[in-house]
Amino acid sequence: MSSKPLLQSVSTLPDDQLTALDRLLDPLSPDQLAWISGYAAGIATARRGDTQAANLPAQQADAPVLTVLYGSQSGNGARVADQVRGQAAARGFSVRLKAMDEYRAADLRSERNLLIIVSTHGEGDPPDAAKDLYEFVHGKKAGKLADTRYSVLALGDTSYQHFCKTGREFDARLQAMGAQCVHPRVDCDVDYEDAATEWIEGALSAFATDTARPGMPAVKPAVAAPSNIATLYSRKNPFPATTQVNLDLSGHGSGKEVRHLELSLEGAGLNYEPGDSLGVIPANDHASVVALLHALALDPEARIDAGGEEATLEQALSRTYEITTLTRPVLEKYAELCDAEALRTLLREDHADELWSYMRGRQLLDIVEQFPVRGVSATELTGILRKLPPRLYSIASSHKATPDEVHLTVAAVRYESHGRKRKGVASCFLAERVAEGDPLPIYVEVNRNFKLPVDSGVPIIMVGPGTGVAPFRAFVQERQATGARGGNWLFFGDQHFTTDFLYQREWQQYLKDGILTRMDVAFSRDQPHKIYVQQRMKEKARDLYAWLQDGARFYVCGDGERMAHDVHQALVEIVADQGHLSLERAQEYVQQMQRQKRYQRDVY
Repeated sequence: MSSKPLLQSVSTLPDDQLTALDRLLDPLSPDQLAWISGYAAGIATARRGDTQAANLPAQQADAPVLTVLYGSQSGNGARVADQVRGQAAARGFSVRLKAMDEYRAADLRSERNLLIIVSTHGEGDPPDAAKDLYEFVHGKKAGKLADTRYSVLALGDTSYQHFCKTGREFDARLQAMGAQCVHPRVDCDVDYEDAATEWIEGALSAFATDTARPGMPAVKPAVAAPSNIATLYSRKNPFPATTQVNLDLSGHGSGKEVRHLELSLEGAGLNYEPGDSLGVIPANDHASVVALLHALALDPEARIDAGGEEATLEQALSRTYEITTLTRPVLEKYAELCDAEALRTLLREDHADELWSYMRGRQLLDIVEQFPVRGVSATELTGILRKLPPRLYSIASSHKATPDEVHLTVAAVRYESHGRKRKGVASCFLAERVAEGDPLPIYVEVNRNFKLPVDSGVPIIMVGPGTGVAPFRAFVQERQATGARGGNWLFFGDQHFTTDFLYQREWQQYLKDGILTRMDVAFSRDQPHKIYVQQRMKEKARDLYAWLQDGARFYVCGDGERMAHDVHQALVEIVADQGHLSLERAQEYVQQMQRQKRYQRDVY
């Protein structure tokens, strides 16, 4: 959809420039637009602050080279890397931007100016795209980097035990290899934007000082300048999508509740591709908010500053702050308020495993009740909390098939722990409190690591048990809409055929129409012994291996703790058996698939 209507009401450009800008922006992806935004902001600042610097070519022949390597699982690292590229180019650097899985590890020895942006996935693992480089720097062939200057931005989530572990390990290894850290590592939580922006400014300033050459004019810091152009929709500026459909996919008697949502994108100008995610801005459960306020004897109508906006305490706890998931920083701050010796002991470094075990299944209300504190103010409470992060869900539709809509497949999370019933913040928000006709704040999160092949003749194999099937619904819709020639094979699994076969009629129609070439299902609890998708894969081992040999891409989506590991192991065993290879050679075969992006995962 054209951006021109969005620009007309706010633009200071003459009509001919506005038309030219509209023609340029219309075909661009969100990531490309974000890069242009950062690049233009840097140039604008340079022009305002230093005419001589502004007249310099963006990439001089003798400009210092800055290499930016990013390892991203969900896309945050890639976005920060694009921001770095624009800001660094505006400062006069010649920027080389590379995803870690597209970078030759041996080239590391020749780098002089290096920025590392890397996330931590799951329980302390590097993202798939960073594994090869991670193993290289920790291996015997890493060598020395005495002439390398670097800085690291680590992305993570403090609700996980090994917060920013991969970034910390890259930092430690680069130092051990002799590289000089020119700007301290920054560890970012889920609300990473401000910290990342400060790191970019600090790191680029350090490199600019370090690489300055006699006779070269200094380029002033390229900070974002005020703009008259409307901000693109993002996690900080979500689009209020109208909920058109919100229905329960689960059959009567199912032990689950899986919702199918259809949201209108009319007027948003948003685009997405199969494999991308939708960010949803949720609200906390009202009963949980009331219980916390009661436990702390706080006035729900107390007025506070909630992230730059005035709100009542009840409103802030509902919409702005996280009150369920516990993190170590939250417990450390609360320990200062309650002065509980037992909690301080739990927070000691030698009790790290015990602390992690304690936090699992507990929420802030549990801590407040176990370690009560009286007289805490509304501002003190919100001061210990982190912002309520958005939740990401794999998009379950193709933009080509439904151009003004986006679909989601969401399982409502409900469980009991430590004597209290719990609810997933976003999933139950969507299941219980978002009705048809309601606005829902959303934005598109690009996932560069989970994409259909450009060549539509390439066959694909999809493994998506439970709600992991969501992106594959989008894949198949896209392949139908584009007339893709390649075969499509889906492995789906859940508990029961009669109640948990998500989108059953759609899959049957796709099979009938020949869009879906094959489908194998595994319903774990319909027989005495449990059957999972990895067993179905092994049963079809000969055909699966033949598809791989024909160039098929292999995709996995869903639970990363167990399912993804079991499917990976099954794939290695199939390759070993059918290819008559040792397990070691089969593992190399599968690793090569990952390097070639023929094996992609979206796991959580």
